Amino acid sequence: MSNNTEPNGRKIWAYRRPDGRIGIRNHVLILPTITCATQAAKQAAELVQGAYSFIHQHGCAQVGIDYEQTFRTYFGMGANPNVYGVVVMGLGCETHQARSVYSELKKTGKPVALVSIQDHGGTLQAIAEAAKHAARMVQEASAQMRVECNLAELIVGTECGGSDACSGLSANPVVGRFSDALIDEGGTSILAETTELIGAEHLLAERAVDDHTRKRVFQVIQAMERRAIGMGIDIRTGNPSPGNIKGGLSSLEEKSLGASAKSGTRPLQQLIDYAERPSKRGLVWMDTPGHDIEQMTGMVAGGAQLVLFTTGRGTPTGSPIAPCIKISTNTPIFEKMGDNIDFNAGTVIDGTESIAAAADRLMDEVVAVCNGKWTKSEILKQHDFGIWRIGPTF
Repeated sequence: MSNNTEPNGRKIWAYRRPDGRIGIRNHVLILPTITCATQAAKQAAELVQGAYSFIHQHGCAQVGIDYEQTFRTYFGMGANPNVYGVVVMGLGCETHQARSVYSELKKTGKPVALVSIQDHGGTLQAIAEAAKHAARMVQEASAQMRVECNLAELIVGTECGGSDACSGLSANPVVGRFSDALIDEGGTSILAETTELIGAEHLLAERAVDDHTRKRVFQVIQAMERRAIGMGIDIRTGNPSPGNIKGGLSSLEEKSLGASAKSGTRPLQQLIDYAERPSKRGLVWMDTPGHDIEQMTGMVAGGAQLVLFTTGRGTPTGSPIAPCIKISTNTPIFEKMGDNIDFNAGTVIDGTESIAAAADRLMDEVVAVCNGKWTKSEILKQHDFGIWRIGPTF
């Protein structure tokens, strides 16, 4: 790992958190732990500039590993280093008690407050209380200065959505080349989308650093296939999607080979659960579904400060707390959806730029976003959030 704060002549400036991690944004998050509190949390956030929230359908009638995963996701969103402070908002009688999430987040050392709609006498009083806490935290956050940091402290999530026939030839290999460069500097790159790695798993298994990780590669693939079989369906009936097929993809295996290109060439260090924080640096595979918003939520809850999202069909998807750099696989979609896409890797298809040159340009874009440049999804307030449900609602 390099100790140089200017890897390859580049440097980033970020916010140092009490737990030692760095954030490239300085948000205050109003975190609803139950669907009943999402509208109140959203309204409180709208009152305070610099406060963010999200809508979801979870938090109650969940048990077992499904309950644990949702709790892990809530905690991970609040603990993400892009978040300065958290206002945890609950109803009061739900399964996922806001107090439990609040207690765990307090251990991070960042400012945390607790608001209960029932305890505070109803929605209006709870909105006012949450807004007061958020306003105080935002003012405190505004006084914090960025400090010079190492690229090795970055966790970058990688994702592809609305893939086409160019994905595996341009944008995904460019992200893979970037991933290698980040890992060489000591950083971490997360590969996700287990459903879209079916057919390419043997290639990743060959790069596993140990036998445990190698076996786990096949285990998560088989588990994902068994879920589909348990529903009486073939996973290939929904993947590739109609848009993928229209974009030129013929099979799930073809899509998977293109998607796996985002992983670059470095060894696979570990395979982690959904919304779990990596314990090793380097290339990490997170077990997620292929659903764009659910996988992005998992990676951000796992600590990713930034997401690289490749697309051949175009997508507006974003995160409430992490910038998402949209990367087009072809030049026509970049020109057509300029409101949503930040970076054009279609130059590789056009023959005007090599994969290596495009990856170097992407590194410059990542550094600029880390240092404060807003992405299109941030500008358009594309604050998407969704948790992968693995159990029924009771």
